[in-house]
Amino acid sequence: MAKLTDPVTILKGVGPTRAKQFANLNIFTLGDLICHFPRGYEDRTQLLPIEKLEVDVPACFRAMVMNTPRTSHIRKGLDITKVQVADHTARLNLTFFNNRFVTEQLQYGREYIFYGAVSGDFIGYNMTNPTFEALDSQPVTTRRVLPIYPLTAGLSNAALLKAVRQALELCDPPAEIIPEPVRQKYGILPAERAYRAIHEPQSMAEAEMAKKRLIFEEFFVFSAGLSLMRASRAGKKTESYVNLDLAPFEAALPFTLTGAQSRAIGDILTDLRRGVPMNRLVQGDVGSGKTMVAAAAAYIAAKNGRQAALMAPTEILAEQHYGSLARLFEPMGITVALLTGSMKPSEKKRVREAIAAGQVDLAVGTHALLSDATRFQNLGLVITDEQHRFGVGQRAKLSAKGSDPHLLVMSATPIPRTLALLMYGDLEVSILDELPPGRESVDTFLVGESYRPRINAFIRKHVAEGHQCFVVCPAVEENEELDIKAATVWAETLQRTVFPELRIALIHGQMKGSEKEAVMASFARGEADVLVATTVIEVGVDVPNATLMVIEDADRFGLSQLHQLRGRVGRGRAKSYCIMTSHSKNQETLLRLKALCRTTDGFKIAEEDLKLRGPGDFFGSRQSGLPTFRVANLSCDLRTLQDAQAASAEWIDAEGTADTPEAIALRERIGELFTRAEGTMN
Repeated sequence: MAKLTDPVTILKGVGPTRAKQFANLNIFTLGDLICHFPRGYEDRTQLLPIEKLEVDVPACFRAMVMNTPRTSHIRKGLDITKVQVADHTARLNLTFFNNRFVTEQLQYGREYIFYGAVSGDFIGYNMTNPTFEALDSQPVTTRRVLPIYPLTAGLSNAALLKAVRQALELCDPPAEIIPEPVRQKYGILPAERAYRAIHEPQSMAEAEMAKKRLIFEEFFVFSAGLSLMRASRAGKKTESYVNLDLAPFEAALPFTLTGAQSRAIGDILTDLRRGVPMNRLVQGDVGSGKTMVAAAAAYIAAKNGRQAALMAPTEILAEQHYGSLARLFEPMGITVALLTGSMKPSEKKRVREAIAAGQVDLAVGTHALLSDATRFQNLGLVITDEQHRFGVGQRAKLSAKGSDPHLLVMSATPIPRTLALLMYGDLEVSILDELPPGRESVDTFLVGESYRPRINAFIRKHVAEGHQCFVVCPAVEENEELDIKAATVWAETLQRTVFPELRIALIHGQMKGSEKEAVMASFARGEADVLVATTVIEVGVDVPNATLMVIEDADRFGLSQLHQLRGRVGRGRAKSYCIMTSHSKNQETLLRLKALCRTTDGFKIAEEDLKLRGPGDFFGSRQSGLPTFRVANLSCDLRTLQDAQAASAEWIDAEGTADTPEAIALRERIGELFTRAEGTMN
């Protein structure tokens, strides 16, 4: 009996070339192959009479060969074989391209089962390259539910299916990990049946049952894994913080904290007094005041004799945090230092020495904080900003500079509440769902190209009043196939022909990091009137003087991304606006964009975006932070997710440390999942 860990090369017909094709699909072992699930199915179980076949709709039918197939050599590389078939209802002409075996396989006067799609015009009906099998053959491609797999160049669906069949014959599917009481409660198939039925279902209903089992299984493993991670973290101990008086901190603020900020800080204080390392996410919309929540945590750390580190994804954001926090803390006697990669070596050396000596209470910086040269005397709190930019490994590396320090993560990306648990692994979540007083909402409008003169006039008006504008384009360079505005070309057009009197700057993702930072810093200093950009500004520096954003071809972005972009304006006291342009005629697209005009609630927008686009698009290509699910679809299977989470929580409480076969197999699967997910899960 073969094992799931055996290489695919033990299969008949899988040599070096085929193994390389499998490797392109991340298939290396028999287990990988068995877990390479179909992306869909074709129901070929129903036989139709020829007269009932519909144009362009694939179907199975039984017919007799009415003449001997004839092959014509048209030119080099092109042979055409034609044959006529019929049943009791009609006749049909079949055409095969470059298939010299048809003349041997289709015999005059015999019946076969065919599968294909009819094409028709005023001349008559025809079918091109149908698959077929003899009536007495074992059904392989007809009279069955055929799985359709994700493929790669050179690998056919038939070849992959043949390999999967061999693998299932040679070894048992993955072990059962869901206890029988759970399977009964939620109507879940046993593993043995599900893993076979997903590849060889007897009916579409059985395929759906197998799919339901595997979706449930993926969510069950992940949810149980998170529970075990939480349990292991609960086993770690750290010294409890005893000085939790925030009155001096709050008295120093030039504003009153919102209710949401106070609740989040309350969550953090509870964590800090427990004597267990905190692992908390503060998730809030743009402008909801996350930085002040982090500042409160850093203040408490300092008052308890601990150092804090705040890591930002860009130097310009790090400098911004440093400036605001230094102004707040230094009058209180709390020392703040900045450490970035572009600082002079002598400056970096001086700051690092001060951090190592314990003379710095809060170190603010970029990845320079991760350097081996950066050492802390007593690191007690790690804060990461815009958390999707930092993977688990980077967080762990910074945390390793202390002895189980507390971890606080800040994210301005509103995530649907149903996904927060998955998106952020084992982090506890605090949500900031209200804006500080004085922050006005950004008025948002959707217009067509006919409004261009008015848009240009509006830009001039804002600049004349001393403000600045963003213009966002969906592409960096022109693409003839896509009729969309490109940042490089549009910036030049605006400067030359539309606003020759204004200062136009350009920023996009293909520029070097230092160039991007320089452009953003210059714009923040007011040295440009209009910044033409791609989504590279989605996470960026505060420019309180920017009061207008124009988003070109807004239909090319997801709602959540548009909301993030919109958050770049409205950060000062002046009234701000966002104008989205689109020449799309698709009513669903326009309704989606109009939803953004109606609300500034990032969580509502995120829920809507998830429904419309699914999680892959929702989180964008930068990095979703989600584990890779083979079958589950977070936008469609939320009910199954909730069931699996409830079931796994019950199981962990009852049998998390048991030695039953299911428990042992589940713990092994959890280890595999989190090993595979490291670096992508945040």
